[in-house]
Amino acid sequence: MSERYIIEQISMFCKNEPGRLASMARVLEENGINMLALSIAEANDFGVVRALVDKSDRAKEVLTDMGFMVKVTEVIGVNMRDEPGGLTCIATTLADADINIDYAYAYSGKGAAVLILRVSDTMVAVKAILDAGHELLSRDQLG
Repeated sequence: MSERYIIEQISMFCKNEPGRLASMARVLEENGINMLALSIAEANDFGVVRALVDKSDRAKEVLTDMGFMVKVTEVIGVNMRDEPGGLTCIATTLADADINIDYAYAYSGKGAAVLILRVSDTMVAVKAILDAGHELLSRDQLG
């Protein structure tokens, strides 16, 4: 049951130079792959692009063919209140369950907010969040 809340995220390690993000976005567009969330972190001359897409297997295939180093990782998406304290509630729930947040990014719009989390123990985190009465995104909601 909890497995339905585990979302596949694609992560790409790539050179930080003009045009790299555009070429990545173009190949996804050309293959009918919709990007639902995006995070970019830089470290000197390289960057890590993390994205939620509606077709992660196909995205990995086409991006690898382009020469990107691509990895698929498991994340969870938590619906949170789009108001002060929304993040506090989720972070406290995970801390109380002794779950470390490795990294996170969020998006907000139309009265709702979603927090994407990479955590130290995905299954324990899913249980803790559901037990606390919070709502998780399911894989089916991504497409």
